[in-house]
Amino acid sequence: MRSLALLALSLIAAAAFAQPSVRVRGAISAFDGKALAVKDAGGKSFDILLVDKTEIVFAQPIALGEIKPGDFLGVTSVKRGDGTLTAYEVRRFPKPLNPGHRPFDGRDDQTMTNATVAAVVQSASGRELTLTYEGGSQKILVPENASISALVPGERSQLVPGAAVNLTMNEKREALRIQVSPAAVKPPK
Repeated sequence: MRSLALLALSLIAAAAFAQPSVRVRGAISAFDGKALAVKDAGGKSFDILLVDKTEIVFAQPIALGEIKPGDFLGVTSVKRGDGTLTAYEVRRFPKPLNPGHRPFDGRDDQTMTNATVAAVVQSASGRELTLTYEGGSQKILVPENASISALVPGERSQLVPGAAVNLTMNEKREALRIQVSPAAVKPPK
């Protein structure tokens, strides 16, 4: 009984000290070397501090031809009326991260697929990726105007006004991880 009580106290203490993270997506409006100002798509502004432990990754533009079977991708897509997924952002990750297929930004017409490339083909309807993850797979069309990049180590000099960011921060508004892209990528309408 005593060990059960100690376990319960340990779990409560761990939960109390856990720092929940908050995700912010938007465009940089200012950066002074220490504090980053970001405005999200809804117009809300966030002031976020960079600390020594902040990880920065850069979305380095690449060609679709550089993506090969076995690569791990994060693909943001629009779901058309007929169920077809059309990518507007394709990112090659250095390692697998949160595999699966899910709604994106709380919208039914947008999805995020984090999965391994099974095939890259030119089909009658255009360029197509087949992605697989545990429990499923998705075929996603990649139009010519889709943003395609590889995530590589980034640096503070890439945090410039107008650059797009996808970041996580703690409750102290300290950036934990920042993914920065050269310009904001907007989903097609």
